[in-house]
Amino acid sequence: MGNAATSQRMGAAEYLEWERAQLAKHEYNLGEIFAMAGGSPRHNFLSNAVGAELRAAVRGKPCHVLSPDQRISAKQGERYVYADAVVARGGVRLEPGASDVLANPSVVVEVLSPSTEAYDRGEKWDAYRRIPSLTDYLLVSQLSVRVEHYRREADGAWRYRVIEAGGAIALSNGAALPVDAIYEGAFELDAG
Repeated sequence: MGNAATSQRMGAAEYLEWERAQLAKHEYNLGEIFAMAGGSPRHNFLSNAVGAELRAAVRGKPCHVLSPDQRISAKQGERYVYADAVVARGGVRLEPGASDVLANPSVVVEVLSPSTEAYDRGEKWDAYRRIPSLTDYLLVSQLSVRVEHYRREADGAWRYRVIEAGGAIALSNGAALPVDAIYEGAFELDAG
């Protein structure tokens, strides 16, 4: 998750005001602030590649693809996070009283790193799956052509699939992402 940015606790409103003035990004969970580490060239490449493929896949649909700089409300007043890519379906809805906190992510993407993989699979996934608007959660490997896809089914249960080379990710909104296109050129870069 990163290291605590400060030893003092902050309320959510104080965090949001403080975070807007920071150069680096920080996540927030129940009063604790955590600095976000920079990614390796491969991590950053995959984050951009997924965003580009998402943008192409949702063109013409009522969706907006947002960058890793978009703060997400995982639980209003308690948890604020950043993802490597995010899609909002049906227009961008912001948290009440905020002009920069997304309240309705439908697709969230995390590129796995050795330092954040356990967090992305555990505590962060636990927070994401409680967001009512979320329909798809993608975990993108840096080590091989492999995307793990959690998709919310009509009954609310989450279905897990692994998509590898030659496959495509079928999102809940009807869009399809070719896995090979996401990874094209990725392994020419250092994974750090």
